[in-house]
Amino acid sequence: MKNRETIEIEPLDERHLPAALNLSEQSHWNQNGQDWRRLFRSSPGGCFGAFLEGRLVGTVTTSVYGTQLAWIGMMLVDPDYRRRGIGTRLMQAALDQLQRLGIVAVKLEATPAGKPLYETLGFRAEGLVERWEGTVQRRVEIKGPAWEERFRPSLYGFDRLAFGADRSFLLASLIADSPLAPLVALDAKGRLDGFALARPGRQAFYIGPVAARSPATALALLDGMLGRLAGEKIYLDFNTTLGLDSEVLADRGLVKQRDLTQMALGPESLAGISPLLFGLAGPESG
Repeated sequence: MKNRETIEIEPLDERHLPAALNLSEQSHWNQNGQDWRRLFRSSPGGCFGAFLEGRLVGTVTTSVYGTQLAWIGMMLVDPDYRRRGIGTRLMQAALDQLQRLGIVAVKLEATPAGKPLYETLGFRAEGLVERWEGTVQRRVEIKGPAWEERFRPSLYGFDRLAFGADRSFLLASLIADSPLAPLVALDAKGRLDGFALARPGRQAFYIGPVAARSPATALALLDGMLGRLAGEKIYLDFNTTLGLDSEVLADRGLVKQRDLTQMALGPESLAGISPLLFGLAGPESG
């Protein structure tokens, strides 16, 4: 009943949201229904599920940024059906779709358990991301300008510079889905010098993306967001190539949960590991 031949790989859409959410909850992941909807809407036909007699037992998603870059996420397989080749088949479906679209560079964040699978498909390690968590009690005064819509084009442009691809759709959705307005930092000439977003998740608020021209600005933005979320549990995926020692997170009451390996297939690029990026938008989207 559980053999490989009974598994069918099919595209996912919003009709499958309850089953997909159940699968991520089963693995204790933080993504909520809004996160799944965002993935379905941003990549029609680019998310796939493994079905056994109509029951969803595995997922994978793709987020496409322009014509050059895509991010793979939400690689999930029901524990009862692991080690049966389902993950490989899902990944191949995602990669085939990206090849049809002409995408030349593909990236993802790998857990220690998933890394061997991605290596067999030709992915190489290119960076280290650390997941930090905690419930921060202290409140700090938020300095800097309040969010205004006039900052939106500059925020999109700054993220394009920091991330290495256009993520306007993703950022617009993250801003719309969050009860917290973005934090921005300006330089002496009034130009955007960095920004931070945060949104609620199933288990904790997720801080990210956070991008800035300097480590000092990145930390100021982080402190501002932590101040807003005092008393709430938070997650942050820290880009270790920024040039800051992760002890700055421990000093703020956070605890390291695990390591994620950023992996890439195709041409080398700084997308997702640029020194301008302090924190990811999410392991599912870079």
